[in-house]
Amino acid sequence: MTAAHPVTVHSARIVVPMTAPPIADGAVAVQDGRILHVGDRSWVVDQLAVSGTPFTERRWRGALLPGLVNAHSHLQYTGMASVGRRQYAGFEDWAAAFNEDYAEPHDWRAEAAAGAEASILAGVTSIADIVTDIEAATVLEDSGLGGIAYWEVMDWENEAWQTHGRDQVLAELERVPTTPGAGLSPHAPYSLDVAPLLELPDIVRQRGLRLHLHLGEAAFEGERIALGPVPGLDGVDGFGHGTDWHLANVPSFRAMRALGFGASATAFVDRLGVLGPDCHIAHGVYMTAADRALLRARGTAVALCPRSNAVIGLDPPPVADYLREGSPIAIGTDSLSSSPSLDLMADVTALHRIARAQGYGHRDLHERLLAAATLGGAHAMGLAVGPDRIGHLAVGARADLAVFDVDARTVPDAMAELVEGGAGRAVATVIRGVVRATAGTSRNQDVPRDVDDAHCVDDVARGVDQEES
Repeated sequence: MTAAHPVTVHSARIVVPMTAPPIADGAVAVQDGRILHVGDRSWVVDQLAVSGTPFTERRWRGALLPGLVNAHSHLQYTGMASVGRRQYAGFEDWAAAFNEDYAEPHDWRAEAAAGAEASILAGVTSIADIVTDIEAATVLEDSGLGGIAYWEVMDWENEAWQTHGRDQVLAELERVPTTPGAGLSPHAPYSLDVAPLLELPDIVRQRGLRLHLHLGEAAFEGERIALGPVPGLDGVDGFGHGTDWHLANVPSFRAMRALGFGASATAFVDRLGVLGPDCHIAHGVYMTAADRALLRARGTAVALCPRSNAVIGLDPPPVADYLREGSPIAIGTDSLSSSPSLDLMADVTALHRIARAQGYGHRDLHERLLAAATLGGAHAMGLAVGPDRIGHLAVGARADLAVFDVDARTVPDAMAELVEGGAGRAVATVIRGVVRATAGTSRNQDVPRDVDDAHCVDDVARGVDQEES
């Protein structure tokens, strides 16, 4: 008879399930990579005792959360940190620096692996990873991270797409691993003509995959105001008549703008059928209330990347509006080519500061931003439900956990401490029940019980006949 898989109880002063109220002195029991119990520590231990299940307990100092979900990153650009350490005057200025560095020799596979390791050390367990060069396509699978590898598609004009582009992308998509997940990323409405933007969503949806694109990142994607009649187009005024552009049979977003139409990039891709519940976007900075309403109507979440926006020289994302309006949000670091680090909690802190500056005064801000960094990212990728669900601590979910060093003793104070200064505080990362990082050190397998860990209060095997001391 095969022995049952061992049970590990991870307990902490504060446990934050995300789909249930935070628990003071809580615990999560893990077996075979999945969550077996979540609740008060005494209750979890009692449940195991009643069922006659022996276990090993790891008692962590601080707060235990679901593993963080980075909803937008380019791990392969980890070696381009010199670009991200500078400050730029806008999107075009940053793009010139990016393109210059990108043209230099890079080991995309090794750089992506370094990004995966840095992410795990920061408490991240799943990533929406945009892959531009096929050498980096296996990084999520190789590192054991969850999430989706999105193959990036860009710079296709209509004629080239129809003659050979479609076939090329289909062949490239076959090379993207389906473990942990695969998808397509039409880069942006300004880098693809109408034909590929129309067909790429169909390619994805025929295969049951996911979509992810940059949208509302550059200022020129925003809606334009009316300027007057457009020469050569009788009866059509200029900027502002976004609902009429499709009647002019424009070949691309840039061509639409050249003709004088003022529809936003969001309205443009919506007309082409790109948005939907199987799609999430990154950045969402230059969005009107109407654009944000379109995202909500289509069930499309947005991954906010505030530190990347700041480096590039963009406006802050309208996070207060997203929160007030009830838009589904997630959080991304973007890459080291436009951000100081891959520590997602630094972006959480940045969003807190921006939301307060934009006048968001509700007391739920800490809770909502932590949810965006966990459950929100899982929802954005369609991974919050199903047999391999992530982003929350619930029975049957994948045992992805992150422990953060916080001094606060009460739940509200701990939440505030995490949101307002959580960067650099990840002390343990657990993926599928295996401890992958502790105290700033990566581990390829679970930590033996005799390993000293300054952030682990206790780590002992307990039988069902032993009393808790």
